[in-house]
Amino acid sequence: QVQLVESGGGLVQAGGSLRLSCAASGRTLSGYATGWFRQAPGKEREFVAGISMSDGRTYYRDSVKGRFTISRDSGKGTVYLQMNSLKPEDTAVYLCAVGDSPGGPYNYWGQGTQVTVSS
Repeated sequence: QVQLVESGGGLVQAGGSLRLSCAASGRTLSGYATGWFRQAPGKEREFVAGISMSDGRTYYRDSVKGRFTISRDSGKGTVYLQMNSLKPEDTAVYLCAVGDSPGGPYNYWGQGTQVTVSS
């Protein structure tokens, strides 16, 4: 069983930055992948970024490429999402998830952290 806890969300003005953290415990994540998803009110949950915990390969949805960076610290069991040049449309609850690969499936989910970008 993997437990995930997100942190780092908050309120920021458009153009600002936030760094989200996903702390994993319970099991080692070597050979697995961690993904960030987001869900805004009235919208479907969508994939934001993913990283392989074994080789560090990363994947992003087109709308965040060049602005967001996903990274890992395998020694700490932590994955980060650095978000720069934030836009109001980035406002959502951001969720951390663990799966077999960046493409899924994802079976373990955190509780989410709210990111609000004001204009």
